[in-house]
Order: sequence, then structure tokens, then C-alpha cells
Amino acid sequence: MTAAPSILVFGRTGQVAVELRRLAGTGAAPNPTVEALGRDRADLTDARACAAQIAATGAGLVINAAAWTDVDGAEDEPDAAYAVNAEAPGAMARAAAARGLPFLHVSTDYVFDGDGARPLREDDPATPLGVYGRSKLAGERAVAQAGGAHAILRTARVYAARGRNFPRAVLRAATRGERLRVVDDQIGGPTPARDVARALLAIARAFHEGRGKTGLYHYCGRPPVSWHGFAQAVVEAAGLAAEVAPVSSRDRPARAPRPTYAVLDCGKIARDYGIAQPDWRRSLKDIVTDITAGETGTRREPK
Repeated sequence: MTAAPSILVFGRTGQVAVELRRLAGTGAAPNPTVEALGRDRADLTDARACAAQIAATGAGLVINAAAWTDVDGAEDEPDAAYAVNAEAPGAMARAAAARGLPFLHVSTDYVFDGDGARPLREDDPATPLGVYGRSKLAGERAVAQAGGAHAILRTARVYAARGRNFPRAVLRAATRGERLRVVDDQIGGPTPARDVARALLAIARAFHEGRGKTGLYHYCGRPPVSWHGFAQAVVEAAGLAAEVAPVSSRDRPARAPRPTYAVLDCGKIARDYGIAQPDWRRSLKDIVTDITAGETGTRREPK
């Protein structure tokens, strides 16, 4: 059995980064060593400083699990969104390429406009609707152009027991007795952050063993569901009786437009890496329970 990979992770408190740290500490063999950098050590608005961390690392692989994820806020602060989502990943990827280190990068379904009716493949045209999606697409291109071994993982609607995400917002409103009005004409694949972390570690292991394949990959949860349908599932998993009313996107306008049908075709990652799509319904109850525990202060967090 080969030794576990040593991984440098950008992002420490984000949803995927936390799950990477948790999985690294499970004791599963071979167990990767993960060094996760927070903002105090890696400010993503400073691309040069991020590159310097890679130049100095002793790790064998780099994962960028950090990003500007405020979709509406990106419309107000486009320079900051591009600095974090495009300039920093590009600098990281170039620094990793200079060291001969594989670089894994997390991207988003928001690079698509979602104006279709079939699952989207990696070779479908990327036509983002807002600043957030455009900044993430620019980051993908910067990573690919760096010339090193890399894997870009586009995922969707990531959620966990901590952080800013849709299930936590739904549960806060539901426990306050609010009537929820949730759009039912935006379809996608909710993806547990732990499954994203597992996929990244599987790809990292493949690169460590010489089986890694450079490229762009789609990975999201199944089955496809509207935000309204997902909200109903969250409320049911919590055993709450909150009313969840369906509304159209026109009735709930946002500063940044969202893709309508952003379902990702995940066949390529299954073929190249043997990574199957997760069924988000299987872990939803446990995640909802953890969210509730977190609200009461009984959930344990990784150190």
C-alpha cells in the first residue's frame, strides 16, 4: 500500500474544506495528510501570496476549496469576485505547475445559463449569466492555461451542516414558523459537501498513484430537483410542519440571474475515476440532524 498523499488545501472553514479536514482525520487507510490554509495564511485577494504558499509547501498536491460564493454580492463587487475566483486560482495553478504538483480546483454549475432541457456535459458551451459565474469560468480557464496536471470539478448547490447554505436557511425560517416561498422553476442537483470532499480525495489518490487524468469534470447530486422540492425535503427530514409554497423566479427576483436547468451530466467522472453520483436524499436526514445540533451547540467541529 502506497503512503497517503500530503495535500495543501486553500480554505479552512468553508463547507468543502471542513469536510476534507474531517475525512483526513477519520483514520481510513491510507489516510491523507491535509494542511488547510485559512485567511490568516492565504488571503485569496492576494494572488501572489497564495502562489508563495505553494512555492514553499512540502505537500504533493494542492486543492483550492475556497471561493467567493456570494452570487448577488458579486454583482456589487465584481473586482473582488474576480480576484478570488479567477486571479488567485490562476496564480495557484501556475505555482503548482512550476513545482510539478497536481492542482484540483472546485468550480460551479453557474458557468451555464441553464437554458436547456438535458444534463450538461463538460464540452457544452459555458455562457454564465452573472458576475459570479463569469468569474468562476475565468478561474477555470486560468487553471487550464497554467499547463500543469489538474482537475477542475464543477459541482452544484453544495450544502453541509455548517456554513451559509440553502438547507440551513430553510430550517431557520421553518423553525420560526415562517411561510416559505421557494422558486420551483430552477432545477439542479444538490450536492453534500462531504461527497464533494470524497470525490476530491479520490482524484487526489489517483494522481498520487499515477492514475490521475487532467481535465474538467462534472459532479453533483441526484436526482434533479427544484429549489422548492429540495426545501420540502429539508422540512420533511426535520419533521417540521412548515408550509412551503412554490413560486416562479419572476415572483422572487434576485440581483444576479440564476440558471434555469443546471443539471450536470456526471458520466465522465464515472468513466475516468469510477466516482458515482451521490443520492442527496440518503444523507439529508443526517445533515439536517447535524444542523439542528449545531444550533443547540452540541455538534462537534474539526479543530
